[in-house]
Amino acid sequence: MRKKWKKRYIALIVLLVIIAGGFLFRKPLTVLAFDLFLSDRVESTLAQKSYQPLTTNEDNSVKPEPIAYKSDPFSVMLLGTDQRKTETARSDTMIYAVVRPEDYKVLLISIPRDTYTEIIGHDGDKKDKITHAYAFGGQQMAKDTLEALLGHDIQYYATINFQGLKDTVDALGGLPLPIKKTIENKGKDHEKFTIVGGKSLYNGEESLNYVRYREDSDFNRTKRQQVFLDVLANKMLSLNQIGNVTELLNILGENFKTDMEPTMITDLAKKFLGGKEMDISSFTVMGEGTRIDGVYYDVVNEEDLNEAKAMIDNWMNAGTPVDQLIEPGKAGDALEAKATSAAH
Repeated sequence: MRKKWKKRYIALIVLLVIIAGGFLFRKPLTVLAFDLFLSDRVESTLAQKSYQPLTTNEDNSVKPEPIAYKSDPFSVMLLGTDQRKTETARSDTMIYAVVRPEDYKVLLISIPRDTYTEIIGHDGDKKDKITHAYAFGGQQMAKDTLEALLGHDIQYYATINFQGLKDTVDALGGLPLPIKKTIENKGKDHEKFTIVGGKSLYNGEESLNYVRYREDSDFNRTKRQQVFLDVLANKMLSLNQIGNVTELLNILGENFKTDMEPTMITDLAKKFLGGKEMDISSFTVMGEGTRIDGVYYDVVNEEDLNEAKAMIDNWMNAGTPVDQLIEPGKAGDALEAKATSAAH
């Protein structure tokens, strides 16, 4: 009897060790599982369906310069488009993102869709709403226009359409969006929908409506887009989503385009899966609503624009220590200190 209890005791200890080991090493194990069973499939699907270098003409592809993406900061233009089947699309969401892989930090600088700016390469760089850059010239014109506005190069782009957004959220089992009060889109010229507040999870259709709702202001809408991306990123990087990779791949393959090479994406995925929680900082370049020739535009706030440029300078510098990264709302202080130092 004593031997039987001894065996059970030993078995219990072994079980506890296994459980503890699985908990302590769950991130390395997740990365190993992804590397062994999924990374090749991810790269193959991305290469066949999603990888799309920008083109300057019908014959020449423009591939971005290779970078040490595991350590160096890099920039990505994120576009969410209202593409439906074959109709002309606009960029409903436009974000300049700086990714610092070693610090597990991301800076998102959002540009409201009605921002009044020069559309580079269209009709002599005529000014228009920035959302129209994608409609006039796809990713390349959107990239050129955003670079001109912010005064910084963009190394990569990534575009996802509405259908991809909806299907991705549904594949993840919904998102815990911070919707406290019911949202109702009821304007006569707008698509009608209602999102009930206070739910624990919101499906793809509700999440899409959350980021598209604009009956309060374009800037609040941009803030909601930033919140959505933060929640989505955290959900996708959570450990229990590894089993959904195959379904997500099929969704992304049809609705996602990027010029980031497949191996870069899988290496980044492994890094973020195995590391600490990603920290996302968000900033919106505000503007003043103005009518020009009867059309509504947001005329850029120059102070906000300069703050965005200062943050990009700071975050894109690989030599900037993490404790010296300029967070949104602090760029003005940094610019003032720099000007004072130069004066003396």
